[in-house]
Amino acid sequence: MAHKLVQVTLCLWVFTTLLLPSPSAALSRVTLKKQRLDLNGIKATRIARGLLHNFASSDGEVIPLKNYMDAQYYGVIGIGSPPQNFTVIFDTGSSNLWVPSSKCYFSIACYFHSKYKSSRSSTYTKIGKPCEINYGSGSISGFFSQDNVEVGGLVVKDQVFIEATREGSFPTFMLAKFDGILGLGFQEISVGNATPVWYNMLNQAVVREDLFSFWLNRDPLATYGGEIVFGGVDPMHYKGKHTYVPITQKGYWQFDMGDFLIGNHSTGVCVGGCAAIVDSGTSLLAGPTAVVTEINHAIGAEGVVSAECKEVVSQYGDLIWQLLVSGVQPDTVCTQIGLCLFNETRDMSSVIKTVVEKENMEELSVGDKVMCTACQMTVIWIQSQLKQKQTKDRVLNYVNELCKSLPSPMGESVIDCGRISSMPDITFTIADKPFTLTPHQYVVRAGEGIASVCVSGFTALDVPPPRGPLWILGDIFMGVYHTVFDYGNLEIGFAEAA
Repeated sequence: MAHKLVQVTLCLWVFTTLLLPSPSAALSRVTLKKQRLDLNGIKATRIARGLLHNFASSDGEVIPLKNYMDAQYYGVIGIGSPPQNFTVIFDTGSSNLWVPSSKCYFSIACYFHSKYKSSRSSTYTKIGKPCEINYGSGSISGFFSQDNVEVGGLVVKDQVFIEATREGSFPTFMLAKFDGILGLGFQEISVGNATPVWYNMLNQAVVREDLFSFWLNRDPLATYGGEIVFGGVDPMHYKGKHTYVPITQKGYWQFDMGDFLIGNHSTGVCVGGCAAIVDSGTSLLAGPTAVVTEINHAIGAEGVVSAECKEVVSQYGDLIWQLLVSGVQPDTVCTQIGLCLFNETRDMSSVIKTVVEKENMEELSVGDKVMCTACQMTVIWIQSQLKQKQTKDRVLNYVNELCKSLPSPMGESVIDCGRISSMPDITFTIADKPFTLTPHQYVVRAGEGIASVCVSGFTALDVPPPRGPLWILGDIFMGVYHTVFDYGNLEIGFAEAA
């Protein structure tokens, strides 16, 4: 997946035969806790979260999830017999389970986390096939093994998982509060086509219903940071009824999202529908750079990379305006003015005569791609303003202001904490119903007192076709809206969290 902007997750797998639910099938609950966020925490945690503390309930087993600084929700699972405990992220944006291996000798991150020791488990089965997983925030590699996995009092037998022997992206995994990731996505995106843990819960009939639900508590001082219920929904954690939308593509939990509003203003970007996924492994809200820049401009967030964008506006703004007014198709404008000549399919070998020239061309190609992207964003913004019948000068001034709000390379955009109450609401349209986030809900506050920093919850992520463009609704959205992942009916449900 994506960014996932995003935090790191882990996954579990089990191989078995599909069975009908038995009378002994139960609910399994995973509870979360929370801590305050800092900027390093945002940068180091680009996928989901969760820490499991088992507690009994009338509905079945419960697994608490701990929220780390509004950036990681992590929980405890057990692997092996007797169980070896690991904190993992429950990630709907991936589909594999991995934890550090006792054979991880050369990655510093492994020395800061619990490691699985196969020799201590009586139910371990060797597989040994090598594998690698790349996340938005880093990568891991290792080999497949098989053992029993305990989740909230439920035992999934003969689960295939990954023993990680190398963890890349040094700060991501070393600073992370979790040991590994448990993926809750579809098997279609499972590395090695391994059966995900959730599938095996169903196959082994250890849960009541073929759905699971997330409640994420955004109060950093609360005892519990939230809860995952496997096999059911807890009515205590939402208000009213869920609005359901069908899954459009298996892999991620993907659906079609409608219009997108900044305050009462439609951006016009998703009127015809936009692909979106709900990703518990992503802390923030991610979307196409052009739209995220408009949002960050509207809320007063400031990025640090805007020189190329402002250069396009100053040098080519008038020409872009004239071409659009004259009826030229927006997707051909940047090619016609010469800013998108170097596409990925063009063979440049005929013009590269020496190694030195080749290196120079590669450098130029990077610069050309940046200018091309800036031009494409400028076209989108001008086209949007043209629909509102604004004058050229006003439009170009507006676009120049948007350039100042482009996100930094790390994706973060900072906000004046004193302006939060005056910022506009942001509304997503799902199944023809509005799902609104207030400024207090989409702004992440990092640190305490005078060291407090406010960060926009919107970060840029350009997912290329055929998957993209794609919106990723991460924990900020899921914290406001209780989410049901209905595997049986292939749909997702949202209701106001309680």
